[in-house]
Amino acid sequence: MSIHPSANIHASAVLEEGCVVGEGAIIGPFCLVGANVVLGPRVHLKSHVVVAGITEIGEDSVVFAFACIGEIPQDLKFNGEETRLIIGKRNRIREGATLNTGTAGGGGITKVGDDCLIMTGAHVAHDAQIGNNVIMANQVAIAGHCLIEDNVIIGGLSGIHQFVRVGRGAIIGAVTMVTNDVIPYGLVQSARGELDGLNLVGLKRRGVPRKDITALRAAYQALAQGEGAFIERAKRLAADTESDYVREIVDFILGTTDRSFLTPS
Repeated sequence: MSIHPSANIHASAVLEEGCVVGEGAIIGPFCLVGANVVLGPRVHLKSHVVVAGITEIGEDSVVFAFACIGEIPQDLKFNGEETRLIIGKRNRIREGATLNTGTAGGGGITKVGDDCLIMTGAHVAHDAQIGNNVIMANQVAIAGHCLIEDNVIIGGLSGIHQFVRVGRGAIIGAVTMVTNDVIPYGLVQSARGELDGLNLVGLKRRGVPRKDITALRAAYQALAQGEGAFIERAKRLAADTESDYVREIVDFILGTTDRSFLTPS
């Protein structure tokens, strides 16, 4: 066990032999920290938090009451193999959230980037890869093997089907089931997840130049109304565009995936 002298640990907390607790960390009442857990500097476990498994939580992250971090996957194929959960810096994991370690068949690592907000009761399943600055609202469920890229916002009570990719800067409306890949900067809403345009508000808030927003809108129309299949339209865009943002959408569509795409209506 390695506990930095500056760490503040409540008398009722249980720390198993072997864990590492960084400088200035705070572990509140009735928390359980497992033997293979590494808590970075200034990590704060509020109270009644369980951190188990081979789990790392990066500096300045805060975990609120009754969250369960690093337990084994909810996958019947899991057979006790050593897998990991890696959580980056400055994350906020709210009450009752659950994040599981990976599986051998899925690469063995579940990963969350930096500066994410994972709200009450949200779930991150085995082998999911969550980028930076992702917001998951209350009761969002991310299934196994999903890829959620940077700056994605997922509305409350929404579910992301296993193996689905959600591209950078996309936004998913509340109470939405997403069963296919979402292009970068896409706007998805309705109960069964329909691609309904671009996340123009998010693009403007991030200061994307007007010329790129115009190019993105034209690209979306080309994907929606051009000739041929969806992939063929994307390939034509690849030859025509000068916008890095459009190129990102094209590369995403032409990349490797286990699902089909939500396509413009």
